[in-house]
Amino acid sequence: MPTSPLPAAAAGSPRPRLVIRLRNFIGDVVLGVPALRRLEAEGFELVLVGKRWAAELLAGEGWTVEPLPAGRLDRWRQLWRLRRGGARVPGPRLPGGVNALSLPFSFSSALEMRLAGLRPIGYDHEGRGFLLTRAVPRQRGRHELEVYWALAQAALGRDEPVPARIDLRLAPRHPERARALMQAHGLRPGAFIALAPFAGGTFQKLSKEWPGFAAFAQALRARGHTLVLCPGPGAETETARRDYPGCVLLDGVDLGTYAALLAQAALLVANDTGPGHLAAAVGAPVLTVIGPTDPAQWRPWGPSAHLVQGARRPQWPEADAVLAATERLLPGPAAVAGAGGKPLA
Repeated sequence: MPTSPLPAAAAGSPRPRLVIRLRNFIGDVVLGVPALRRLEAEGFELVLVGKRWAAELLAGEGWTVEPLPAGRLDRWRQLWRLRRGGARVPGPRLPGGVNALSLPFSFSSALEMRLAGLRPIGYDHEGRGFLLTRAVPRQRGRHELEVYWALAQAALGRDEPVPARIDLRLAPRHPERARALMQAHGLRPGAFIALAPFAGGTFQKLSKEWPGFAAFAQALRARGHTLVLCPGPGAETETARRDYPGCVLLDGVDLGTYAALLAQAALLVANDTGPGHLAAAVGAPVLTVIGPTDPAQWRPWGPSAHLVQGARRPQWPEADAVLAATERLLPGPAAVAGAGGKPLA
């Protein structure tokens, strides 16, 4: 049930801290942005803990990210330090004395917070409810962005509508870096298709990587399209060089710059993977190729996101269906003219 507004911090005064553990995958972090914004708007200083790549991803929002240590003891020490550094100051307080939020569902994330003396709110999952100051029943059958939003709403005692789009903010350096990369490789705005043929993890133990992606890329190149890939480090870069000849490979690109590049693409074609969520978050058109993934839970969020899928899960769509969907979503001749094409208006 909604409650009255929390008392706000005085202008210019220190804000009370809220320690928040981010999830470990790019898409999850992107989908959590609306919830984080809502908590910040209530007057909290967000102390985010997450993977190192999250710092560039969230830099445009003005948030810093404490890198998540690898070892459990180091993670406990980090959280203990963050708790000790959050001196009590006037401002909003969450019901129940909550001063931390666990976006992950894992037992260990709740345990580490509790051992550090924090009072976390999180979803009751994996039998961890007794570790949480406020344990919220996990909601099934909802999109993951709605799940994260609902947790923030529960923390605040609100019942507000979910935002229709994410509109991820980028730091000024990210478009600048993207422009420099495009100039170096002869790419023009709206005149290339980005591909994200990789995917981390599985869905219900099934691979999220469409097996027809490499052949699909060859078909696009045969039609005159300029293709761009931004593979991750290690095996992804090696696979991209081997399986995607003739494509422009941009490796070592940070996530903020990647988002700025996607905003300049005619289209991103992706598996169920982080770059798809990233593209939708900056309003770039994205076509997600769906196999085993449940799109009701994991589709990219926003009006620029589109899906192509098989007759029924976990079947993959045929290559012709993906090609047809791609051509329908391209904005016109500018996108098929290659790297020398006319920029979009």
